[in-house]
Amino acid sequence: MPVHLQIVEDEVDVARAASQHVCAQVRERSDAVLGLATGSTPEATYAELVQLYRERALSFARVRSVNLDEYCGLDGAHEQSYRHYMQTHLFDRVDIRPWNTLIPDGLAADREAECRAYEERICALGGVDLWLLGIGSNGHIAFNEPGSSRDSRTRCVQLTAETIADNSRLFAASTEVPRRAFTVGVGTILEARRVLLLATGAHKARAVAAALQGDPGTHCPASFLREHAHCTFVIDRPAASMLES
Repeated sequence: MPVHLQIVEDEVDVARAASQHVCAQVRERSDAVLGLATGSTPEATYAELVQLYRERALSFARVRSVNLDEYCGLDGAHEQSYRHYMQTHLFDRVDIRPWNTLIPDGLAADREAECRAYEERICALGGVDLWLLGIGSNGHIAFNEPGSSRDSRTRCVQLTAETIADNSRLFAASTEVPRRAFTVGVGTILEARRVLLLATGAHKARAVAAALQGDPGTHCPASFLREHAHCTFVIDRPAASMLES
């Protein structure tokens, strides 16, 4: 299936466009299940959504959310956990109900059981209506690193040296970056009714080109999104710079 490509001027326009996609989904279904991402790219989108909530143009009162991933070994209160990220950037700033926010338990004693339970919870919600994604410089989506299969499910993965290096800027030292993380699988993502991927900056241009125009395969997990019937990429001009016309 062809991906719908929306190229805008800069990262501000990416955030505005993305927030409108999310807003449209929630207005279509007030109890929508939103799949949410973390990292630097979606921060501005969450700020836009918070502003829409403050303007009373959007309510999350009935929304359910599912997050893509979480570091193994970090408590949800840890300032670098993805639970903390979501509370800081969105959950504590809108009217979403705490019990409707699902994130893997980074301290789960039985990691395999936590992964199975996470898939079951997503199924119990009726699946995800819209997954919001970023893309790594190596083409990963969530923590599905190169080599991840198209049919992969929620699991605990070893992070690559490249991803650890990318994330080390957020920690006091690179040795503090967790080496493992929970992530939903590529197959889990592809089961969503809609997928929205955001990319900003020239450093994402090669990954975007590989995802959209390279040979699809496990070397670039984002390339599997081309199979999805309703997938949109919202990217700025620097991130689109390596696309062939």
